[in-house]
Amino acid sequence: MTDAATPEALFAFIESLGIEVQTIGHPPVHTVEEALPHWEKLKGAHTKNLFLKDPKGGLWLVSLPAEQKTDLKALAKAVGAKRFSFASAELLEEALGVRQGSVSAFALINDRADKRVRFALDEALAGADRVTFHPLVNTMTSSIASGDLMRFLAATGHEPVIVTAEALAAAAAG
Repeated sequence: MTDAATPEALFAFIESLGIEVQTIGHPPVHTVEEALPHWEKLKGAHTKNLFLKDPKGGLWLVSLPAEQKTDLKALAKAVGAKRFSFASAELLEEALGVRQGSVSAFALINDRADKRVRFALDEALAGADRVTFHPLVNTMTSSIASGDLMRFLAATGHEPVIVTAEALAAAAAG
């Protein structure tokens, strides 16, 4: 991807939608554990974001609560995919214009034209007052109201697949 948005372009796009975000800067973080001390300064449900592919080459971005254990087999079944594996760093940069450790729902701004990536959002995040994501880089974290996240997703042409706890439990059980 040659024309990936910058954080500044992302913030301008968000502002053009009449959406406000709260953003903090911090040293680069690559894992939830590294981010935890910085997140204390920001209100919202904290997330982990997985860039996945299915056997047919379909690409998925999945946002889950940061503390949630991830069962890729159950997750795939819950969203109707055969199975998931982690997509490569190169594919992440090609499809969403971000590097590993920086992927989040905000990266869907870079998939507006192609719409190659399907987005799945955990129901706990969809129902939270606010959620937090990296704004295309892992040196900042932004908090956005969940309703505003849905407006952002609609503006990028991405309808989220809501992942329910019941669907995950049923998929894990059988």
